[in-house]
Amino acid sequence: MTAIPEYSSFTPAGLVGFYRRVIKLPERIPLSLVQLASRIAVAHVFWQSAQTKLASWPVTLQLFANEYNLPFIDPSIAAPLATTAEITGSVLLFLGLFSRLGALMLLGIVSVIQIFVFPENWAEHLLWASLLLLVLTRGAGVISVDRLADWAFGRRA
Repeated sequence: MTAIPEYSSFTPAGLVGFYRRVIKLPERIPLSLVQLASRIAVAHVFWQSAQTKLASWPVTLQLFANEYNLPFIDPSIAAPLATTAEITGSVLLFLGLFSRLGALMLLGIVSVIQIFVFPENWAEHLLWASLLLLVLTRGAGVISVDRLADWAFGRRA
């Protein structure tokens, strides 16, 4: 009986092995790049939202009074509070400075929007919340002021 030449790329084990190597390639992407992309993406969303509010403050006050209908807070307080939180949270996330605090602030905003303002947009809110939860639970990553501060103040890990 003659031996059949082994062509590992054509045998089932070869194809399975190749597939396993290919699907593991994304695991080589550093988590810090994922954290950075998450921070920048969600910071951009809330920064743009705040800029829109600031561009036409009378319209913003009108939206908070008539469309958003927040049940527990006066629109004249809610509008500046929300805008300030969006700006502050966006800057903190973008820089990676007190990023977990910034993520928590923006998660609060996402929760209010989801519950009281636009509950039908749950998929978009879930996307934002997922990115914010990554930062809240894993931190800002290596490319951040938080990490630089840890290093500067002697908590080198």
